[in-house]
Amino acid sequence: MTTARRTPRNGKASPTVNLPGNGIRTRLRTTAAIALLPLLALTACGSTGAAPAPAAAQASPPPADDPVAGVRTVDSIAALLPAAVRQAATLRVGSSIGSPPSAYYPNGQDKPPAGQDIDIADAVAKVLGVRLERQGASFETILPALGSGKYDFGTGNFGVTAERLRSIDFVTYVNDGQGFAVKTGNTRLTTQVSDLTQLCGLTIGTGAGTTFEKTLTSKQGVCTDAGKKPYEVKVFAEPGAVTTALQQGRIDVVMSTINGLRHQAAQPAAQTTFLGEYHRLDVGFAFKKGSPLTPAVQAAVNELIKDGTYERILKKWGTTASAVDTSQINPAEHT
Repeated sequence: MTTARRTPRNGKASPTVNLPGNGIRTRLRTTAAIALLPLLALTACGSTGAAPAPAAAQASPPPADDPVAGVRTVDSIAALLPAAVRQAATLRVGSSIGSPPSAYYPNGQDKPPAGQDIDIADAVAKVLGVRLERQGASFETILPALGSGKYDFGTGNFGVTAERLRSIDFVTYVNDGQGFAVKTGNTRLTTQVSDLTQLCGLTIGTGAGTTFEKTLTSKQGVCTDAGKKPYEVKVFAEPGAVTTALQQGRIDVVMSTINGLRHQAAQPAAQTTFLGEYHRLDVGFAFKKGSPLTPAVQAAVNELIKDGTYERILKKWGTTASAVDTSQINPAEHT
């Protein structure tokens, strides 16, 4: 497991426009929907992005602190943008809106999203002196859409992996990763998962199209190799469906992002227990391969780290353990 790198600080800007995206509307059973906050499916952090949160799942209000408000444009960094982007003063971003603390809808689908990823992206836009045109989208649609030019970049707690680096460029901004959680009171799994053989004979729920799914399915043979009953993997398209399955006992354990699971376990009504970190991953804004935007965005993130805005954003969302010392372009995947 790779440990989180640390440090922080603050940056600059001009007006930012957030356009709320469209999410998947589903009906959840009242008790499960109210009792639990939706899990991140990206972005997966432990890997990837999250599917849009169900409209019925009303999450807690965001913290009142607004560390982005004082950010101003830094002309020397804005000058790193391509001339056409500077002239348009707009960047289109596809955002995977899933669960706190990364990105979620605090008051339902008709309200702007909030979260760590939202604040960092907005602060970056201010440093660059551009507006953000934000469109809500599911993880599996964002990455392919980058190549088609639909979005200039994507957010969704996207983990940096060797496979993704073949077709996507990343500018990193946090170090999150993969973890596990169970329903509070579960007696089948009570300790931190450091080896997947601890999951043998259990049913694991996770998000579709995530690195969680890939990790679990690619290593499913570890149990039979150890002479044990294989674990079963159940994949869900929506974060709310994972939490409902956990509460109803249809799965024994959830694999999702470290920050998302830790945040959820801290909510008394959630009734989940975080079992610790399994694997750390750098998380970054995603761009089409060869995008000319990456140097400017990297410089903007590093400006936010230097002047303290970054630290205040992570403190606001309780994710300071995921702080990075510096933003990188396309770092190697941690193994």
